[in-house]
Amino acid sequence: MESKKKVMSDIIEAVASRIKNSKEIVAFTGAGISTESGIPAYRGEDGLWSKYDPNIYANVTYFNQDPSYYWNFFKEVRYPMIKKVKPNKAHLALAELEAAGYLRTVITQNIDGLHQEAGSSSVIELHGTTRIIYCQNCSHEYSMDEVFSILEVKIPPLCPECKGKLRPAVVFFGEALNPEILRLAFEEAENCEFLLAVGSSLVVYPAADIPRIAKQNGGILALINKQKTPMDLMADYVINDEAGKILPQIVRSLKDD
Repeated sequence: MESKKKVMSDIIEAVASRIKNSKEIVAFTGAGISTESGIPAYRGEDGLWSKYDPNIYANVTYFNQDPSYYWNFFKEVRYPMIKKVKPNKAHLALAELEAAGYLRTVITQNIDGLHQEAGSSSVIELHGTTRIIYCQNCSHEYSMDEVFSILEVKIPPLCPECKGKLRPAVVFFGEALNPEILRLAFEEAENCEFLLAVGSSLVVYPAADIPRIAKQNGGILALINKQKTPMDLMADYVINDEAGKILPQIVRSLKDD
């Protein structure tokens, strides 16, 4: 057991040393970082999609045909969940790395906005955000709280400004990622010296290409995920543990140096 702890400690020290000696550092995060805040993963036995069929609740064709399904899901599940959860130690550690001048940006697959709530100012949201709702007619934006108030009266909600249809600023199934946002993410991956992939199974594309792009362009790749991933063999460092446990240790190691 002591030997195992020593090995883990040595890996954390090595990752911290690499971070300290790298100029362009990027973090890439997936659902695993948010599950530690109490947001269930989408896939898997206990994932959201085991209870709510994504082909109905998260599909753009279904949304356009009858948005009531999504808005009932938002009212009963999504909104209460987002209002309840808080950034965890992993989110806070990444924000601290940015504030200390180590981390350039966070590229995330998550739509919960917890990175920004933790204090990260440079966040590329590949799949959009559930915290912004906009009118498909006049483009007026609303907060979750504003739309929830409308949902208390009417489902599906309509824009108070023009009575147009509202939708969340997320990428539904059946929609492509925003090409400009994807271009920015790929550019960050290409130019970084060190990429820290956290809480991602690395099976959802094109997002999962980001660690591969970083590695192919000479970047150092560190993976922190509770389960093994298809990219473990190409990574320079692999830590199969909770992000909320490991990232604060990396931050402490940087402070101790």
